[in-house]
Amino acid sequence: MSDSRALKVVLCWHMHQPDYRDPVTGTYRLPWTYLHGVKDYVDMAAHLEAVPEARAVVNFTPTLLEQIDDYAAAIGDYLRDGGSLPDPLLDALGAEELPSQPEARLALIHACLRANKQRLVDRFPVFQQLVDLGRWIMAHPEHVGHITDQFIFDLLTWYHLAWLAETVRREDAGVRALQASGRGFAAEQRRDLLALIGELLSAVVPRYRALAEQGRIELSVTPYAHPILPLLLNLESAHEATPQLPLPEETHYPGGAERAQWHVDEAVRVFEAHFGFRPRGCWPAEGSVCERTLELLERAGFRWAASGGQVLRNSIDRYQPQHDGELLWGHRAYGIKKGVIRCFFRDDGLSDSIGFRYSTWHADDAVADLIHNLENIAKACRAAPESVVSIVLDGENAWEYYPENGYHFLRALYEKLSAHPGIELTTFSDCLDKPATVAVLPGLVAGSWVHGTFTIWVGHADKNRAWDMLSAAKLVFDEMERAGSLSGEHGEQVRRQLAICEGSDWFWWFGDENPAAAVRDFDELYRIQLRRLYELLDHPAPEYLSRVFTHGGGAPLQGGVMRPGVEVAT
Repeated sequence: MSDSRALKVVLCWHMHQPDYRDPVTGTYRLPWTYLHGVKDYVDMAAHLEAVPEARAVVNFTPTLLEQIDDYAAAIGDYLRDGGSLPDPLLDALGAEELPSQPEARLALIHACLRANKQRLVDRFPVFQQLVDLGRWIMAHPEHVGHITDQFIFDLLTWYHLAWLAETVRREDAGVRALQASGRGFAAEQRRDLLALIGELLSAVVPRYRALAEQGRIELSVTPYAHPILPLLLNLESAHEATPQLPLPEETHYPGGAERAQWHVDEAVRVFEAHFGFRPRGCWPAEGSVCERTLELLERAGFRWAASGGQVLRNSIDRYQPQHDGELLWGHRAYGIKKGVIRCFFRDDGLSDSIGFRYSTWHADDAVADLIHNLENIAKACRAAPESVVSIVLDGENAWEYYPENGYHFLRALYEKLSAHPGIELTTFSDCLDKPATVAVLPGLVAGSWVHGTFTIWVGHADKNRAWDMLSAAKLVFDEMERAGSLSGEHGEQVRRQLAICEGSDWFWWFGDENPAAAVRDFDELYRIQLRRLYELLDHPAPEYLSRVFTHGGGAPLQGGVMRPGVEVAT
């Protein structure tokens, strides 16, 4: 292939964390936002900065951006004025002394055991020894009184060292010195580590904004709290891909169209506040689309959206079964009916290879395999210069399973794709800025990037129960709004709290296919969020919100934080 006919390839990284804050106390119930912040969001920016020829799309959810701001500000205030931090682990890391209560000490130890054993624990012999002792204590909690503060401080320090970005570990002399000291970390050393965490978080948004301003990445956004827009618009849209799927008792989420519009409008507002311009593209939460979703995004000014490959296959099978075969490739921009917005569809095989296969390969072999597949696609698409391959996946969750946080794979990926004469790394907007033939689909089957369905979020009895809880609260919200009781600042606070409850992550985790510990965390926080919504509405919370309603017990790939786009036979 000549350079002018190079195959366009878009790497789209989706950065997302739900809001883990207790809505009453402001304390973070789970630490994943800042841990992924100092590990993955930092590394992903650094690899792009290191390869100037690389191009990518980076998608942020507004709830993630707001939490990064909150953490950075809280750490800055703490280091300047003292007090306490809203995250228990960070607060303990910077403390002069630790709580004496056995339950509090056990909670800190337990929290520091939540890390990938192969990649984050066993890599560091001292951390491994500390974790082994911590596990023994958790199995024999009656002995926690024999554990010193210094042991917990050392465990906390190593936990945060292990979660640091690999690019920071390699370049920061202070981090290397901390790792070399091994144990016995003093308060000043821990405070320095806390300051570094604050600096890294403060720099996340500016680094990506600078990359965008240099034209090296395209930034896009997801609706505010990561809701599944088609289900807000119409829960029965789940039947388009799975006709017999059981639905909640309330088969239409009350006022869903207005709520979907709110999430889109608020996403644009938060994005503009952080990056200084309006986004041109949208990765709807979990690539969840339907025709009404695309119409809503088009009216909001978006030029492109993206979804999963199975959504395309379902749509062609439904609306264009006598196709010529070429449509099924999915390697192009698509129009839907007469809409102006363009939709790109994820190459599920290539995306899933990065998410699930390549973590155990040598980096050079993995990148060579990816390039080999791209070269085969290029040959098949030789007659279609408008072809574009969309590789879309989480920008944070996969790298915990790679050696050294994917350092070697990501660096080789950008370098070798950028240097390949038959491949052009680009962005979705750049593809649309160049004249190209657009394939038009006569209809779209609603679905997500996960198997082309919505079964991760609705259909299971526990997921449906959660929807009914949400719908009941929304009906109270509607009554208050009709009565004119939701005006001004209070009204905005209520709408934001409702939005958090409408996020997709709660429904993702509910059900017996997920690990019991994760389901317990999300069950508790979801009920806390709903109780806070009722409190803001000045309405008694239903008694059922005081009871656990989902338990889990499954063991999905990678703990359930990611799912393959193509259903895997078990």
